[in-house]
Amino acid sequence: MTVALRPLRPGDEAAAVRWAADPVFCRAADWTPGLSARVVRRHWQAIIAGNDPTFRRWGVTANDELIGYADLGRIGPGGAELGIALGDRAWWGRGVAFRACRDLLTLAWEAGLPRVTALVHAPNARSHALMRRLNMRDDGHADPEPYAGEVVAVTRYVILNPALIGE
Repeated sequence: MTVALRPLRPGDEAAAVRWAADPVFCRAADWTPGLSARVVRRHWQAIIAGNDPTFRRWGVTANDELIGYADLGRIGPGGAELGIALGDRAWWGRGVAFRACRDLLTLAWEAGLPRVTALVHAPNARSHALMRRLNMRDDGHADPEPYAGEVVAVTRYVILNPALIGE
């Protein structure tokens, strides 16, 4: 299996419309369930346009098929926040998110970002395991947030750019 990140491009919003129709994915990714295809398409077209310098999203592909996305958000001099979601549940639990996040961290380090953080909701065991596998360390708690219909604790993870450690 070949996993890669690629820039989003026009037409990718069709995949997001498919993912938005899956209530299990919406619950896991904290998307609003039941959104119309038009609303999802419009939202993704804005993301694809890439006009926000503090947010960058890539498509995650497996064997050249778009199956999810990976983000660097809140990009600034202090670093960025990592996000990942696989919209195609057939790929969950197969190591795709790990490979995509590893590539995303490489892009962050190449851009000179000093640190990357990630926020993980307490019940999301797979994401906690992913952060540990990426060698991110628990950096305390963020404010509780709604997730899957209830307000839950949020753990902040952090990893430092290895090229900048010791400077």
